Amino acid sequence: MVITEFLERNARLYRDETALVEINPSEERDRAVTWREFSLIERSRPDEPYRREMSWGQFDKKANRFANLLLSRGVKRGTKVGILLMNCLEWLPIYFGILKAGCLAVPLNFRYSSDEIAYCLDLADVEALVFGPEFIDRLEPILSQLDRVRLWFYVGNKVPDFAESYRELVMYCSFENPPVHLELSDLAAIYFSSGTTGFPKAILHNHKALLSACLTEQRHHGQTHEDVFLCIPPLYHTGAKMHWFGSLVTGGKAVLLRGVSPQWILRAVTEEKCTIVWLLVPWAQDILDAIDSGTLELDDYLLDQWRLMHIGAQPVPPSLIRRWKKIFPHHLYDTNYGLSESIGPGCVHLGVENIRKVGAIGKPGYLWQAKVVDEQGNEVPQGQVGELAVSGPGVMQCYYKNPEATEQVLKGEWLYTGDMAEVDPEGFIYLVDRKKDVIISGGENLYPVQIEDFLRKFDKVKDVAVIGLPDHRLGEIAAAIVELKEGVSCTEEEVRAFCQELPRYKRPRRIIFDQVPRNPTGKIEKPVLRERYCRGRLVEAQITQ
Repeated sequence: MVITEFLERNARLYRDETALVEINPSEERDRAVTWREFSLIERSRPDEPYRREMSWGQFDKKANRFANLLLSRGVKRGTKVGILLMNCLEWLPIYFGILKAGCLAVPLNFRYSSDEIAYCLDLADVEALVFGPEFIDRLEPILSQLDRVRLWFYVGNKVPDFAESYRELVMYCSFENPPVHLELSDLAAIYFSSGTTGFPKAILHNHKALLSACLTEQRHHGQTHEDVFLCIPPLYHTGAKMHWFGSLVTGGKAVLLRGVSPQWILRAVTEEKCTIVWLLVPWAQDILDAIDSGTLELDDYLLDQWRLMHIGAQPVPPSLIRRWKKIFPHHLYDTNYGLSESIGPGCVHLGVENIRKVGAIGKPGYLWQAKVVDEQGNEVPQGQVGELAVSGPGVMQCYYKNPEATEQVLKGEWLYTGDMAEVDPEGFIYLVDRKKDVIISGGENLYPVQIEDFLRKFDKVKDVAVIGLPDHRLGEIAAAIVELKEGVSCTEEEVRAFCQELPRYKRPRRIIFDQVPRNPTGKIEKPVLRERYCRGRLVEAQITQ
C-alpha cells in the first residue's frame, strides 16, 4: 500500500468531512483579544482569507487534477517536480498530485536565497516547479540558469510572465484517478538536508519510506479519526509533513496555522478544537513566557480537549518540559528524534509513558533499530559516548548524485547520524551533541548541548547556544551566546556565577549577549554564529579564575 491509497480511502469514507484547514492570521486580527470575540470577527476577505478549509473528497480530487495536468504536459514517471510554497491549503494536494503522477516531489525550503534555489533545482534535476507569490523576486534573477525547468505553475493572483496559473489550469483537468500504478519500491521524493555544512544535499526516498513514516507516526501518538492535529512548522520539511501523516492514516482533521505567536496558537487550538499540537522549543518557551508575564491568560481559551504536546527537531531542555507540565498537568508529552535521511521524526521515540525520562530522546521507534558506536563501528559500552546509528524502512536510498557523501553515512543497512549519544542502564538514548559540534578544548571533549541545557535553567535566559571559538593555547574554547528574556537585564558576572555549579572545564570561557538564530524547524544555526564570531581570527580566552 502506498500513501496515495490512504488519501483515496479517506475520500471514500469521509468524503464531506474536513481534511485540512488553513488559518492565515493578519496583524489586524492578531489584536482580537480572546476566543469570545471570534464570532464578531469577519472570517474572510477577498484578498487574504482568514480561514479556508477542504474536505477529504476535495483533497483527493485536487490531487488527481494536478496529477492529470502533469501527465497532459508530457511529464513522465520519475520526473522531479519542485514545490516552493509557504504553508497553504494547496500544498498537500500538489504534493499528492505529484506522487499520483508517478513523479518525485521535491519540496524546497522557503528561506532559500536565489542561489540556493538554483543550486537545489539543478542538483535534483527538477523539470517542473510549483511556486507562490513570495518567490517571484527570488526566481526572476535566476531564470536564465534554470534551463532544465520547462513547466512553471504559479499559485496565486497576478501570474508572472514566465509562468502559468495553477488554479486556472487544474480546473479543466479530470478529477479521476490517473492511470499510474505505484509500488513501494518506486522512488517518491527528494528532500534537502539543512545545509549546515554548506549547500544542501539531496536526500532520495522511495514510497516504502513514506509509508513507514505514516505507520510509525500513528503508532507512536495513537491518532484516531476524532483527533485534530495543529501543524505549524513548514511542510517542506519532513518533520511537519510526517507528523501530519498520522492524520492521513486515520482520516482526521489537520489545521495549518500560518502564524506562531502564543495567542494565535492557543486561538487555533480553541477555535478548531485541536487535540494534538507539535511545537518547536522556541514556540513552547514563548507560550510559557507569555503566561508568566501575564500577556496570555489561559482563561481566555478553551483548551480541555488538547491532549498531547510533542516536540522534535532539536534537543529539548528538561527544564522546559517541567515548566510546561506545571501549567498543563493533563497534557501527555512526547518527543521524537529523526532526520531527513531517516524520513523525518520517529526513528527514536520517547513515548508518552516515559515522562520520567524527560531529557532522553527515547528508544528505537516503531519499525526501527538503533545503536551507539565508536569510530570503528563497534557498539560502545553502556554510558560511553559514541555516534548514533539507526536502521529501518525509512532510511534514505542515497544522497542523490553524491556517492561520496552517501558512503560516509550509509554503512550496510545502518545510517550514521552524525549525532553523539549515550545509552543509560534502561536502554534510553540521550543525545550529547552533533559530532561536528563537539568542542575539543585542551584535550577535553566538551558537548555544547550539555552546557546549553544547564544555562537554560537560569531564570533570566530565554535561549542559549554554545560554540567553539579558536584559541592559540587550548585549540578551542567554549563560548555561550546568551539570549535574555524580554525586559530582563543581566551581566556577564551573573552568568559566570550561575555556571559555578558546572565542572570548571565545562564553564564557558566567553559570554556573549545576542539573539540565538534558529532555522524554520527550530534548530540553532550554529554556522551563522561561527561566521559571526570566529571568522578569520583567533579569540583570546577570557578565563575567570
